[in-house]
Amino acid sequence: MLTTGMVAGTVATAGTAHADGCYTWTRTLSQGASGADVTQLQIRLGGYPGYGSVLAVDGSFGPATAAALKRFQSAYGLAADGVAGPNTYNKLYALQDDDCTPIHFSYAELNQCNSTWSGGAVSAATAKSNALRTMWKLEALRHALGDEPIRVTSGFRSYACNDAVGGASGSRHLYGDAADLGAGPHSLCTLAKQARNHGFNGILGPGYPGHDDHAHVDHRSSRYWSAPTCGV
Repeated sequence: MLTTGMVAGTVATAGTAHADGCYTWTRTLSQGASGADVTQLQIRLGGYPGYGSVLAVDGSFGPATAAALKRFQSAYGLAADGVAGPNTYNKLYALQDDDCTPIHFSYAELNQCNSTWSGGAVSAATAKSNALRTMWKLEALRHALGDEPIRVTSGFRSYACNDAVGGASGSRHLYGDAADLGAGPHSLCTLAKQARNHGFNGILGPGYPGHDDHAHVDHRSSRYWSAPTCGV
């Protein structure tokens, strides 16, 4: 279980927000705050950075975090004040399982390769952490598209798993920060287009070589979007 870091910048207690099996915030957070609790908030707000943006997970509550929080609050019918207090926390608690994954996604979905998260381009711990951030972005994407299911067809891959499926040698799947999405309630183009709003620097889809049967999203360091059939 993660524990909250008690740091300078507390503006109030979290009031009536209940304790949670994954993580419990113990103070209200607003611009100017910093610490481990801000980092945990940013992970969960990663899918709300605005079109073409990526929210930094740096433990510093600045204007970008406030804006992402307002988008999250608005998306769930909360007062969009950019301040994380009891109502915000209780909504986050309702959206996460005890292992900190969002309720509609799981580690098993994001790793169909092995059970250890090892053998990729980064440590197992880093790959698993990257996958968690991916899941929270996918949760935001799912909610924006009416809370209908999103089907993950591939997530983390070891080098062996990547070679077995013919993946690119530098695939982001090796880092645990990529997901391939299959068609379902939403078309691949709908997924690729909407993903532009949810913190993904990498988006590949129909019209890009080898991606006519899925939409790929990832966290590469700079933006590369290509789904020509979809106008992306």
